[in-house]
Amino acid sequence: MIHPSYVELMNEVNKDCDPNEPIVRSRYSIVTAAAKRARQLIDHADTKVEVTENRKPLSIAVEELNDGSVKILSAASAQALQEEMERAEQLAEEMRAAQALEDADEAVDADKATEEVTEEPVEEAAAEDAPEEE
Repeated sequence: MIHPSYVELMNEVNKDCDPNEPIVRSRYSIVTAAAKRARQLIDHADTKVEVTENRKPLSIAVEELNDGSVKILSAASAQALQEEMERAEQLAEEMRAAQALEDADEAVDADKATEEVTEEPVEEAAAEDAPEEE
């Protein structure tokens, strides 16, 4: 016997969505989602449930779907999430560029300050060595 059954798993996945627009509508959809998650686990994704040594990736994926620790997104939700992630990455890149520019400006200011400090003692030493005129 398979536990949870396809029906139980589909009900669990669809419990938080609009009843008129379920995310999973068929056994094929739930099997495909579990297989995709199992592939992620094989590719070393972090698991959301306790894993014992002898558990297979598909069993872990089904458990994650059943307990709600992994969600299946509709195509529209997935697209919106992808766009949001791209905007966040672009913003992060802009922030890194701005920080690099700020660091470069600080380095230039520090170099100028070092030059000014270095020049002052040289001028004083030159003034002390010069003969006094009367």
